Amino acid sequence: MEQLKGNDYLRGIVENLPDKPGIYQYLNEEKVIIYVGKAKNLKKRVSSYFNREHEPGKTRVLVSKIADIRYIVVKTEEDALLLENNLIKKYRPRYNVLLKDDKTYPSICVQNENFSRVFATRKIIRNGSSYYGPYSHIPAMHSLLGLVRQLYPLRTCNLNLSPENIRNGKFKVCLKYHIKKCAGPCIGLQSLEEYQKNIDEIKQILSGNTKGLAEMLLKQMHALAEEMRFEEAEKLKKRYLLLEKYRVKSEVVSNMLHNIDVFSIEEEEDGKSAYINFLHITNGAINQAFTFEYKKQLEESKEELLALGIAEMRERYKSTSTEIIVPFEMGLELKNAVFTVPQRGDKKKLLDLSILNVKQYKADRLKQNDKLNPEQRSVRLLKEIQSILHLENLPMQIECFDNSNIQGTDAVAACVVFKKGKPCKQEYRKYNIKTVVGPDDYASMQEVVRRRYSRAIEEGSPLPDLLITDGGKGQMSVVKEVIDELGLNIPIAGLAKDSRHRTSELLYGFPPQTIGMKQNTPLFQLLTRIQDEVHRFAITFHRDKRSKRQVSSEIDHIKGIGNKSKSALLQRFKSVKRIKSATLEELSEVVGASKAAILKAHFEAAEQEQKG
Repeated sequence: MEQLKGNDYLRGIVENLPDKPGIYQYLNEEKVIIYVGKAKNLKKRVSSYFNREHEPGKTRVLVSKIADIRYIVVKTEEDALLLENNLIKKYRPRYNVLLKDDKTYPSICVQNENFSRVFATRKIIRNGSSYYGPYSHIPAMHSLLGLVRQLYPLRTCNLNLSPENIRNGKFKVCLKYHIKKCAGPCIGLQSLEEYQKNIDEIKQILSGNTKGLAEMLLKQMHALAEEMRFEEAEKLKKRYLLLEKYRVKSEVVSNMLHNIDVFSIEEEEDGKSAYINFLHITNGAINQAFTFEYKKQLEESKEELLALGIAEMRERYKSTSTEIIVPFEMGLELKNAVFTVPQRGDKKKLLDLSILNVKQYKADRLKQNDKLNPEQRSVRLLKEIQSILHLENLPMQIECFDNSNIQGTDAVAACVVFKKGKPCKQEYRKYNIKTVVGPDDYASMQEVVRRRYSRAIEEGSPLPDLLITDGGKGQMSVVKEVIDELGLNIPIAGLAKDSRHRTSELLYGFPPQTIGMKQNTPLFQLLTRIQDEVHRFAITFHRDKRSKRQVSSEIDHIKGIGNKSKSALLQRFKSVKRIKSATLEELSEVVGASKAAILKAHFEAAEQEQKG
């Protein structure tokens, strides 16, 4: 063990560790616990930290700070998992993955008191009250509370409904009684036994046992009907139908699936966080659902994180499920529970639902973070480009070129610059094509690229991290010739368009290959924006040049007519043709009598020349 040379104390501990399951704790020189881990085999697991060279990062830093090692031997791997979870929560070691709760999610409380109240709360008070949740999806919680209040008349007041106070007539009924939302226990109109019966049924609903309760109500309803007690049977029927409507909506698979936990995991692209979704299924319906985030510390694997999540959620929700559905083999054994990786059927539907939930949570967090830190979004997109193109450097500066001409006339090109994923308009450049005759897009592209980067080399200007051509394989090839000729090493990509002139594919490499890219993703939208921007800039420049050429041929060279007069004439008459057909009086109104006379004389002379 190379890293333990010279540290007889630590080497002695590691060499004498037992080959048994347990947990280990690393302490620093101040005797502070900095890491807690679990192991099937303590000796093998702890030794692995010291018998190999770690990559630069937190694991290497952790190992360098270990001054002491403590361990606890347990009977099973499950005991190790539970003990690890408890110790992490107790000591919150610096290098352990930490459960990240941004807020306290609400639960439904059934208060421990006479005539219990049922309400949502974010505070858990250990006074004998029952709590159900927490609920990460608040509308689902309110839907459940709404069902309970529709089914049962419950009090909402804060009165102390002791038997003495009720007997002494201390209270009066409130509006809730008059609108039949409360049965009036405060004045003795509802007994504690009857109220408690309702509370017991409410607890069944909150526990997810809606099927058993519905069957019981149906049985009672039929018994009352047989006894000709139709009014009471009708009340139970209304309750039964409400419960069935809710149960059918909440059931996701066959009600034969009962008391099952479902877990799925999704990691962030940067590897710093992971999200775990937990579903508890009772009678085919989701009874509990929660998604939470772990902030990674030491490049923990998915298996390690999911094991922590399973221990955390089963303890938090007091789950005793004997079956746990997971997305991959865990290599973990739990007492009285089996792991299932379903491939088809209802259990696979449950796993897919959990995966859908965890991916949605991840997407929502991403959007939230992007709003708080827009630059983070740009960097993430650039990292995605770097990843799919295997670039050495992050493409902080991207430059894109495009040509524009009509059958070779007024040929121009444009270059747009994006820095950190944003357009940097002060660095946009326009180019008049000087050396190419006729419509030759390839030669025009080569001229512009050569001019731009020859100048950049002379001036010592920064070169782009990625060069994009607005075109396919041909454009990429001719640009590469110029880049090689200049001795530069600039990655070259191409953006091709479909028959409807929309961005369709990204090309990269030589020979160029199509890079798979999903449309409507932020990355695709960024590349489309770059392509649209260079096309817009080139077309605008081409139109301006063509317009100036057309106007200059008629007016620019008339002696006595300056730019100010020309602008005034074009603003009034909109075109040279209308200026030529205007009367002397109309021209005089714009530029005065003397300039109007010069214009008229010029146009008449030109007309005579054409006829002659």
